[in-house]
Amino acid sequence: MLSTDTAQALKEWVATQAQAAKVAARELARKTSEEKNAALELMAASLVTRQHEILQANAQDVSRVSTAGAAKSFIDRLTLTPARIQSIADGVRAVMALPDPIGVTQERWQLRNGVLVERRSVPLGVIAMIYEARPNVTVDAAALALKTSNAVVLRGSADALESNRAIVAALREGLRASEVPAEAIQLIESVEHASVEYLIRMRDAIDLVIPRGGAKLIQTVVESSAVPVIETGVGNCHVYVDEAAQQEMATKIVVNAKTQRPSVCNAAETLLVHTDVAPQWLPQALKALQERGVEIRGCTRTCQLVPDIESASEQDWGTEYLELIMAVKIVEDVQEAIEHIAQYGTRHTESIITENEETAALFLDQVDAAVVYHNASTRLTDGFVFGFGAEIGISTQKMHARGPMGLQALTSYKYVGHGSGQVIE
Repeated sequence: MLSTDTAQALKEWVATQAQAAKVAARELARKTSEEKNAALELMAASLVTRQHEILQANAQDVSRVSTAGAAKSFIDRLTLTPARIQSIADGVRAVMALPDPIGVTQERWQLRNGVLVERRSVPLGVIAMIYEARPNVTVDAAALALKTSNAVVLRGSADALESNRAIVAALREGLRASEVPAEAIQLIESVEHASVEYLIRMRDAIDLVIPRGGAKLIQTVVESSAVPVIETGVGNCHVYVDEAAQQEMATKIVVNAKTQRPSVCNAAETLLVHTDVAPQWLPQALKALQERGVEIRGCTRTCQLVPDIESASEQDWGTEYLELIMAVKIVEDVQEAIEHIAQYGTRHTESIITENEETAALFLDQVDAAVVYHNASTRLTDGFVFGFGAEIGISTQKMHARGPMGLQALTSYKYVGHGSGQVIE
C-alpha cells in the first residue's frame, strides 16, 4: 500500500509523461510520411547498434525470473537473442515500407446543397499500451504508433523492466537524430500497480488503451479504464480435424499449431477430432505430438484409443496452456466441434482441416472468432504474416478493430466539408 505522498507523486509523474506524449502527438501529426519513415529507419538501426546493451539488460530480467521459478514458456517470451533483435528491427523496417494510412481520403460525395464531404483518416492521438513480459511488444507498439502519427505510453511488466528501459533508450536515441520528437515514446518505469490505474483514467491525455497479456491483466484494464479500450484476447485456439481431412496434412498442421512456438496466443490448445477419423488417424497424430514433448490430456474416448495419456478435466477445455500441453476431444461431427468452440473458445483463432468444401464453409461461417482458417495452422494469425509489418495485438472484440491490429487499427477518421456559403435554412 502506497503512502498518500508517494501515491500523489506517482500520479503526477504518470500524468507528466502522458501530457508529454500528448504534446508530442500534436507535433507528430504534422510530420510527413518521409520524416516518419526516416525516424523508423533510425529506430531500427539503433536497436541493432545498441543490441549489446539490450541483451545485457535482458539477461538481468531473464536471470531474475528464472531464479524465481518462472515457467519455460514465460522465459521464452521474455528472452531476447541477436537473431530476435534483428527480427524486431526488420519488423520496424517492414512497417516503414507500408503505405502511410494517415491523411487518406476514404470516401468523397457531394450533398444536394453542393457541399463536398470527405471522410479522411486521422491519428487516434495518444495510445497507452499495457503489456506483460514481451520486449518485442515495446518495439512493435512504438513503430506502429509512430507510423500512424500517434504517440505511445508504454507500461510493461516488472519482469521486463530492464529490457524495456534499454529498448526505449535505443528507440529514443534514433528519434533524437530525426525530425520526430523523442517524447512520442514514453515508458512508465514504475512497477507499482497504481501506475496502471492512474494511466487508464487519464482521459485528458490518453485516447486509447490496449492491454496485451493474460486474462487477468486484460480483465482488470477493461473493467477499470475510463479511457476506451481495445481488448486483445487470450488465445484458447482449436484445430478441428474433420472426417474428410487429408490425414498427412492434418498431422502437419496440428503439430505446427501446437509446437512451433507454444508460448504464444495463436498456438493451438485443443484438438477436436471427428469420430470416424479418430481410430485410424488420432494415435499416430498424438504420437507425433508426444515425440515433440507434448503432454496430451484426452477425453474418455481418446484415452481408450491411446491409453498412455492423462484424462482431461472440465478445466482443460477452457485453458490457455501456453506450453507443450494439448487437450484432445473426439466429437460426433462438425456441429459438435462448433458448439464446443462456442462454449470454450476465446474468439481468437480457430481452424478446420477438411477436403469437404461444404463442411469447411459451415465452420467458417458459424465459428465466432477473429480469424478462422480452412486447412491452415492457427500460428498464421500474426500481423507480420498478414503483411501488416507488425502488430500491436490481436483483438478478439468486434468494435473498431478485430484480429491482428496493424496500421489501420490505429487510425480514426474525420469528415471534411468544402462549401461555398451553404447554411441550414
